Amino acid sequence: MSPIEIGLISVAAIVILIYLGVYIPIALGVVSFVSIWLMRDNFDLAMNLLKVALSDSVMEYTFATVPLFTFMGIVVSKAGLGNDIYDVMNAGFRKIKGGIGMATVGANAVFAAVTGSSIASASVFSKVAVPQMQRYDYNPRFAVGVVAGSSVLGMIIPPSAMLIIYSFVAEQSVGDMFLAGVVPGLMLAVAYIGAIAFAGKFFPNFVGGRPAEDYEPMSKSTVAVKTLPLLILIAVVLGGIYTGWLSPVEAGAAGATVGLLIAFIRGRMTPATFWEALVETGHITAAILFLITAASIYSRMLGLAALPNELGDIIANNQFSFAMIMVLYVLLMLFLGTLLDTASIILIVVPLFLPIIESLGLSPVWFGIVTVVGAEIGLLTPPLGISCFVIKSTLNDDRIKLKDVFLGALPFAFVMLLVLILLIVFPSLSTAILG
Repeated sequence: MSPIEIGLISVAAIVILIYLGVYIPIALGVVSFVSIWLMRDNFDLAMNLLKVALSDSVMEYTFATVPLFTFMGIVVSKAGLGNDIYDVMNAGFRKIKGGIGMATVGANAVFAAVTGSSIASASVFSKVAVPQMQRYDYNPRFAVGVVAGSSVLGMIIPPSAMLIIYSFVAEQSVGDMFLAGVVPGLMLAVAYIGAIAFAGKFFPNFVGGRPAEDYEPMSKSTVAVKTLPLLILIAVVLGGIYTGWLSPVEAGAAGATVGLLIAFIRGRMTPATFWEALVETGHITAAILFLITAASIYSRMLGLAALPNELGDIIANNQFSFAMIMVLYVLLMLFLGTLLDTASIILIVVPLFLPIIESLGLSPVWFGIVTVVGAEIGLLTPPLGISCFVIKSTLNDDRIKLKDVFLGALPFAFVMLLVLILLIVFPSLSTAILG
């Protein structure tokens, strides 16, 4: 077989293995290693490329952002800041039709700015927001759909684990990716709130709910106490990166330190909790490191097979327009989103399409935002909508079926698709903040 044929078979094999439940880095690494061995008929070459992939990924200084931001997010979650920001948002939106849903979106947007995890957001707000909406007779499907839809903000608004993974795969600045995610993340949050207002007016039965007449007003001092810690964290992390005072690694260290101090001051950080946070950080960091290492050897395998060049030649020979390329790319991501998780999609499709995007003179940073938003739609679609599974398992309520979670999340997946189209049509939305 030719290298291109081996490369095509390897990509298909990786997708199938991941879908069958093989651990993502194992599928990527083993198939890529064997493919290189077959293409060059040289075991030593495959071993040397594996060593290079390990050193290139593990020894990167910017990789330190992963454990630092992960630790910060875990500490903030354990400190109960997610509950606090939800209470504040709920006080502001309580008189509006669908207001608790809007509060959930707003709280998720702020919470995302210090956690960077969709799974953490889905878990926290399943416990906080869904019971509150049930208390005021909201449609259960709407309640779980709002939590599922807004949880994806954790992977778009920086600091985001997916933006970090993309930055390593595409060899882009983590700081640039973080800044580029701010406007699209806020756009999506505003679009969600607008969609809830629209549904409340034209589809009131889908939203349900009644006014929260028994809700006690929140004093200004209480609002300040509940919001100030998060605002300080956001100012330290994103403000430090944006002004250039802190590198992404330094911002992660500063954010982790401030988050730890807040947790200690609030009495939420015991020695046992601190140890749990460290162990959880280690597990997540090791998993991401393994992913990045496997992606590195996968990229080298694709280069040896010349698959990106072949794909570029096909597009050039058929004179595909920019619009056609993006339609094909989005459709591919939507299809893979029904089978694979976000990290898998990024690791598989970016090395294939990034050379084409760069040859067209388009921004790799913009392409990263489009990729993450497109791949995140998969968190809300069956059969592998991870956020939907997390919400179902967290609620542990037999009255709410997994089907209800998926159907409730469907309108929010459609809103994400509309925002994705806007980001593709107007690339400056992603890059404007970079100057």
